[in-house]
Amino acid sequence: MSRGGARKIVRLGREQRVAEILHAARDLFCEKGYEAAAVAEIAARLGIVEGTIYKYFESKRELLLKVLEHWYEEMFGDYERDLAAVAGARQRLRLLIWRHLRTVREYPLLCRLMFREVRAEQDYRGTAVYAKNRRYTQFLVDVLKEGVEAGEFRDDIPLPLLRDMVYGGIEHHAWNYICGRGDLDVDRIAGQIVLVVCDGVALRPVAADLGRETQRLSQIVDRMERGLSPRAEST
Repeated sequence: MSRGGARKIVRLGREQRVAEILHAARDLFCEKGYEAAAVAEIAARLGIVEGTIYKYFESKRELLLKVLEHWYEEMFGDYERDLAAVAGARQRLRLLIWRHLRTVREYPLLCRLMFREVRAEQDYRGTAVYAKNRRYTQFLVDVLKEGVEAGEFRDDIPLPLLRDMVYGGIEHHAWNYICGRGDLDVDRIAGQIVLVVCDGVALRPVAADLGRETQRLSQIVDRMERGLSPRAEST
């Protein structure tokens, strides 16, 4: 074979090779799910042998965890940038909920892997993915705290409880979509969740009742003023 026909071997640096493997693995996990995705297929997509991947990752599970860690890191930068451009706790809260819903809509299989393959494992709390998930949800806790300090939100409800209600509610509501059934209306659901979190579910007084109550209070004030008038004092 002539030298001109020989295949040129490109050797990448460690950091570049790891990034390439992570991107290919994420694409395949999103397409097929964790169980159906083979490490050999990830290698084939990159034009390398399977052993090269195991040079950087001890197992398929470690590769999955690293994919999720890298995914979180990407989201951190986006969240910090976007939050800096939004004023007001309510609007910042809506942004976080909207972004989370959009992530579920764009990466349903990755979310499913996170919920079922990773979070359900006994060793989850000791992983870097757990730490990054805590940092991810802390964005929402911090915004709620800002709202309390600014007088926008009430201060008698534990913030971790609200955090769990938001993320747990989204996971439950979006589960059919995550499993490939139906659609996910990100804008509508984000608005509804913010409405429930900020305004609650209690019925507001209707306009007629409010008007009657205002009239009643006005009459009370008038009677009190007449009772305190100079003429009333002299009699």
